[in-house]
Amino acid sequence: MEIKAIKTYENGFMKQTFAFGGEEGMDKFDASVKYRSSIQNYLIDTGDEVILVDTDMPSEAPQMEVDENTPLSMGERISDYLTALNNLGYKPEDITKILITHKHADHTGELRQFPNAKIYLSKTEAEELNLTGDNIIPVEFKDGSYHNFEKSERIVDGVYLIEAIGHTTGNSIVIAEDGGLFYMFHGDVTYTDEALYENKLSIVFEDVAKARETLDNVREFIKSNPTVYLSTHTPLGHENLENKKVIDLENPPQSIYP
Repeated sequence: MEIKAIKTYENGFMKQTFAFGGEEGMDKFDASVKYRSSIQNYLIDTGDEVILVDTDMPSEAPQMEVDENTPLSMGERISDYLTALNNLGYKPEDITKILITHKHADHTGELRQFPNAKIYLSKTEAEELNLTGDNIIPVEFKDGSYHNFEKSERIVDGVYLIEAIGHTTGNSIVIAEDGGLFYMFHGDVTYTDEALYENKLSIVFEDVAKARETLDNVREFIKSNPTVYLSTHTPLGHENLENKKVIDLENPPQSIYP
């Protein structure tokens, strides 16, 4: 199995108030503290299947205007999604499956480029997005529990889509098992790894109680299993992947600030 990051934005930032303020309130945190931000989605090449996890921002999305009040900037676009995919050696017709963590446009923006791939996402999110067609697989998590998560669906050997409600009401995470490690593609359970270590929710959720439950489950899983945490909105995501860094919640790394 090979896992690769598809990088499209870099040199952004997010404020601590945005990344940490979901439960206690933004006023409890420091707006002058900023963490690095980016966008990268991921690809899993099993040898038999080429699987995308999320599909980036729509290519026509304008560059975001940023000022001192901006809570989250994705940064500068360094590549459109298909070019970044091509630079990794893949064409749209190579993709056999796509796993969607949730409905937001920065995770589903280029689904239209892959009409022949089977697209897996929770039934809730499929209905929210009004996705229909023979290639749409609305997942109902029929395969029971996966470790401490209650509901899962096996996609292929070693790759699972797992119910993880909160950020959206149909939110999922993906876990791939390889070489004794668990690679967790979590969408936006946290926006930056600092929030994972500090056990904080961002301000973006549809169900705060479920978001708390999901983050608790994620942290419990990480404590019990050697996990590489693959974020979408911080360069720590692709850095963790490149270094096969196993998360140790008791020993957070020193932050690199933008």
